[in-house]
Amino acid sequence: MTPRLRFAPSPTGYLHVGGARTALFNWLYARRHGGTFVLRIEDTDTQRSSDDMVTGILEGLRWLGIDWDEGPEVGGPHAPYFQSQRLERYRAAVRDLVARGCAYEDGGAIRFRIPEGTTTFHDAVHGPISFDNAHLESFVILRSDGHPTYHLSVVVDDIDMQITHVVRGDDHISNTPKHVLLFEAFGATPPVFAHVPLIMGADKKRLSKRHGATSVLEYERQGYLPDALFNFLALLGWGTGSDDELLSREELVQRFTLEGISGGNAVFNTEKLDWFNHQYLLALDDDQLVAHLRPFLMEAGLWRDSFDAAERAWLVQVLGLLRPRARRLTEFAAQMRPFCAAPESYDLEGLRKHLGAPESAAHIEALASCVAASAWDVQALERDLRALAEGRGIKAAVLIHAARLAVTGRMVSPGLFEMLALVGRDEVVTRLRRLAQQLPALLATPAPAAE
Repeated sequence: MTPRLRFAPSPTGYLHVGGARTALFNWLYARRHGGTFVLRIEDTDTQRSSDDMVTGILEGLRWLGIDWDEGPEVGGPHAPYFQSQRLERYRAAVRDLVARGCAYEDGGAIRFRIPEGTTTFHDAVHGPISFDNAHLESFVILRSDGHPTYHLSVVVDDIDMQITHVVRGDDHISNTPKHVLLFEAFGATPPVFAHVPLIMGADKKRLSKRHGATSVLEYERQGYLPDALFNFLALLGWGTGSDDELLSREELVQRFTLEGISGGNAVFNTEKLDWFNHQYLLALDDDQLVAHLRPFLMEAGLWRDSFDAAERAWLVQVLGLLRPRARRLTEFAAQMRPFCAAPESYDLEGLRKHLGAPESAAHIEALASCVAASAWDVQALERDLRALAEGRGIKAAVLIHAARLAVTGRMVSPGLFEMLALVGRDEVVTRLRRLAQQLPALLATPAPAAE
């Protein structure tokens, strides 16, 4: 039978990385075997579900590039992929169970009757798992308000939608015997179950907001590329059987197996995600990088319409200088600012450390005059600066620090001479002379009190 898998989030929160990883595993298996990937919104919790959360889930999946074959907005109206639109179907299923003695009324609710014996199922990750039915309580399947519980609705949906494989988190293992019993009570064959390891923080506790961002769209805002997060999540609890890590979506689809899922919990390592993102940033062509960066540069007030026209080549050169150092898209904006605008402040500690000598202002003025007459290419700028330092009897490092602080206000920057060449002669000269004029007053500024 052609595999049919589903991702069934509850819209009581946005799409978090644990849910995204579960969706991804289901998607990979369906794509690997030419199956169907179904998206189902489990919104029977009317108190906590919201349209905003549904929108957030859909946007998160779309951003990651996880598409669905059936479900919201595919092939017509939402039904039957919103549980809230299937309430009568669940009530009819409960009436059937009651009529056959598989469920009974208990006050204002309906409970499922647990049969005697043992419930066993084979888990594709953990192997055979058994539960003594004596330890299972007769659980509620329909509340007094007429709403189904999770256990009832998920099984009815999986039967109606002909789901063949259920890939979900380890925290559902304890629910599975109840679901198996319901499948059997309805005369249906249970799907193949595969319970995947939970995602833990570096402290080995379940991943939560205290570990940083958990919402998928928050990672977008933090400057991660969707392909990088996709690749990272795919390897979080699943192994390819090789040392390969940087894998395209097509390669991940071709290699994915349920048997490759680890039985142990996976640790979310932000440094590893940053490494993945850096590799994907390096692999982007110039136009792709600019497209990804545009919203971040706009937010930072650095985008200019000329970047799509006359200044495009200049922008590409700047990004080429910044790209080897960047781990996230957000870092480009901070590193680009000195290329677009003079510094609003200076690193006072750096000024005191490297330009505290009485003659420093004169050295900076001399450097301004020197670069004003330079041939203005990377080699000429470095040659002229070093020659000036030798002529004034000082180390070249003094002028290098002076140039970096004058142009960026910081002690750290991309390659100095490449940066100077891109900032431009007039602007560099202006910034050098500005620092030379302000240096005495800046050095007289009291140092901040120690905490």
